[in-house]
Amino acid sequence: MKEMSKQPIVKIRDFSKAFGSKQVIKDLSFEVGSGEVFAFLGANGSGKTTTLRCLLGIYEADKGSLKVKGHKYQSSMSAILGYMPEERGLYLNGRVKETLIYFAELKGVSRLSAHKRATDYLQRVELASLAESKIKNLSSGQQQKIQIGTAVINNPELLILDEPTKGLDPINRQLLLELLEEHNRRGATIIFSTHIMEEVEEIADRLVMIKDGQRRLYGEVNKVKREFGSNTIHLKFSGKLPTSKLYTARSSKYSAELRPADAISSDQILAFLASHKDLSISNFDVSSPSLREIFVQLHGEEAKL
Repeated sequence: MKEMSKQPIVKIRDFSKAFGSKQVIKDLSFEVGSGEVFAFLGANGSGKTTTLRCLLGIYEADKGSLKVKGHKYQSSMSAILGYMPEERGLYLNGRVKETLIYFAELKGVSRLSAHKRATDYLQRVELASLAESKIKNLSSGQQQKIQIGTAVINNPELLILDEPTKGLDPINRQLLLELLEEHNRRGATIIFSTHIMEEVEEIADRLVMIKDGQRRLYGEVNKVKREFGSNTIHLKFSGKLPTSKLYTARSSKYSAELRPADAISSDQILAFLASHKDLSISNFDVSSPSLREIFVQLHGEEAKL
């Protein structure tokens, strides 16, 4: 776990925002340290995008302060910032490489350097052969890679990504996570929102999770998980998982997370499961609950993973 900088690169204090009679964010506070990978989590409509837009001056806060490097965001900070909104904002008739060059130059990169960075990026994300193609002729996943490229092309000090892996298949999602880790190792601070909790567990140092516009969880990923206990049973199986008063279960076709009832041990549960001939267990592990389980517990029926 990285040490958080004493001087946070992002600091949000007592932030509130409403649209008409709808209170979207209420008294939200958190900090992001320099060099961190920080996950910003919440169900759909919880206020994540609103917070990021207020941080970047797209919306005005009703109350509180949102600061980047100790100051309210100003357009002059664009050279150190990379931002990828949830909605795609590409010029569909533009060509792939020229689009990347254009966004690099907007952020103060020289044209010569912008050409090299665009070429290197397209090679890195396996789109070099499409450099002269028009954006509108790319697949949705390919367009998402270019959208991400416009955010990282200036090698920003602070990278803010709203649902960056949306529309990507598992292989390209992994490619993107590796790309973000590379930027982080070079010193970039990364703030990202996602509904894929496995991504958070893979690359995030810390997180904040909001519900109904208020902060509910905040801190190091592993500490947050430990706060929810260390006796969750992670089960992989084939066959039929039996119901029992020994545990509550959240299961899919071949896996489940079991929460033991009070005073019930994992050994008792294992013995019970092993006694069922129509159930075959391939993995039985006891540890902290997954972030996915915590998210579902916190958000209930609101959760749409």
